[in-house]
Amino acid sequence: MGLDTLIHAKLGHEPALSRGLVLMGGGARTAYQAGVLQAVAEMLRMSATTAMPAFPFQVLVGTSAGAINAAYLAGSATQGLAAFEDLARFWQRTRSDHVYKLHISPMAGLLGRTSRMVAAYNLSRNVRKRGALLDNLPLVDTLHHAISLTGIDDALRTRTIDALAVTASSYTTGVHWTFCHTQREDLAVPWQRPGRHVDFQPVTIEHLIASAAIPFIFPATPLWVDGRGEFFGDGSMRQISPLSPALHLGANRILVVGVGQPQRAGFAGPAAPGAPSIGGIAGHAMASVFHDTLEADVEQALRVNKTLGRMPEGMAGLLPYKALDVLAIQPSQSLDALAQAHVHELPDELRHAFSGLGALDRKTGGGAALASYLLFEPGFVKALMALGKQDAYARKAELLAFFS
Repeated sequence: MGLDTLIHAKLGHEPALSRGLVLMGGGARTAYQAGVLQAVAEMLRMSATTAMPAFPFQVLVGTSAGAINAAYLAGSATQGLAAFEDLARFWQRTRSDHVYKLHISPMAGLLGRTSRMVAAYNLSRNVRKRGALLDNLPLVDTLHHAISLTGIDDALRTRTIDALAVTASSYTTGVHWTFCHTQREDLAVPWQRPGRHVDFQPVTIEHLIASAAIPFIFPATPLWVDGRGEFFGDGSMRQISPLSPALHLGANRILVVGVGQPQRAGFAGPAAPGAPSIGGIAGHAMASVFHDTLEADVEQALRVNKTLGRMPEGMAGLLPYKALDVLAIQPSQSLDALAQAHVHELPDELRHAFSGLGALDRKTGGGAALASYLLFEPGFVKALMALGKQDAYARKAELLAFFS
């Protein structure tokens, strides 16, 4: 997030308080966000001193699976805090076969599922046919049933929320697009930065599918921008300023929930001799895709806050930007390590295919990182949500201060 974004967002009169929620991407890992937000709802219900609207956020911004969470909340926002419980239930009932399918050729049954040759054949067959390893049509059906597009319109019309924004990356042009849905004309002000554009249009299921299309794993999705069709993939790619859309849409107090993690590099344990396994390489590639710039963006905002705080009051008031209140929550434990205990929950076809290619090497644990993005199964989801609630309650005082 550059200073120009801060300046642009703060020009004019002193704005009213507008809380933004920014949800980062990470496949199945984003169940962690549901746990954090479920804990937030519990805290707000128990707090006798906190006064706020029924739904506590005015701007919702999401990337990848975080975009799905943001859209789900927008569609349920008129229910108030119950929207967060609904999101938790959505994750609790989601399974991998609600998200994707691996098509297996008849050859698999003849030659044995664990054959490395057959595994490679099946995966390459899917890539040639669909441009990706997995078929995400089940996710399309799941989202059509789970996310209320009319609920989003109702929330915007009643001013329960001011805006919903999701991001996706164009394979066609390399531009990172933010698609914004709002009914407030004063917020529908176009902005453009190098490699980053905005388009104001109603958010649809297609936008969510595009934003969550993990490269190589899920196929590209066509969307209409600038009067032409382009193909899009996961919004986490090329995302250099995750806080920017929330600021442009008027948010001046932002809660960010990421799914980055500590100690990732050291998870695999003692270094194995020789080259890394295919699972380790694939896991590293996925981590690179989802290596959000959240920490750098937050650090920039805090640095501006600190600079303003050191200035004399009269001088700070002459500057064209104000301090930004940002609270960021990320997992306190390694999600790779958490996934290692649940790798066995992967659908049989996918687990056999990855194992046949050596992508789930239990000796090094390298395959757990790859699996963690695809483990939409009860054990892993429950563990992620429990960690999210734990991390939120560990910062209860900060969260209540954020909403005060």
